[in-house]
Order: sequence, then C-alpha cells, then structure tokens
Amino acid sequence: MAKKTRLGARVDSEVLDLARARAEDLGLSIGDYISRLVREDAGQLRARGLEAARRFLDEYRTALDEAEEAGLAAARESVA
Repeated sequence: MAKKTRLGARVDSEVLDLARARAEDLGLSIGDYISRLVREDAGQLRARGLEAARRFLDEYRTALDEAEEAGLAAARESVA
C-alpha cells in the first residue's frame, strides 16, 4: 500500500460540502475520494492524448509513409 501523506487545501465551503456528501454517498473518506478523482482525471488525460495521436496518424499517415519511402529510396541509391 502506498504511503499516505497529509494534504492541506483551501476550498470554498460549498465545494467542501459537495465533496463530503459525494464521498459519503460512495462510502469513501474525502482523502480517498480526492485520490479517486485525481486518478480518473490522469487516466482521462492519457486517453485524450492517445486519441489525439490516433487522429494525427490518421490524418498524416499517407504523408509519413511517402516521406519514409522517399528516405529509404534515397538511402538505397546512395549505397548503390
């Protein structure tokens, strides 16, 4: 189990009330609820990054393939 560290943060009382209520609804402590939110957010960032990479490759795949083939052809010519 990972070592626990104390975290102090200032939030609006309304946010604290919402966090306490939601954590209680989920059967979690506020610390565990915050940990869960951070992990979910980090996972979503990774997923968005992978999706952006997929869109980039889909859009530029032909150009990248052509550039790679041109480079290989030039390398073959320089060896010959």
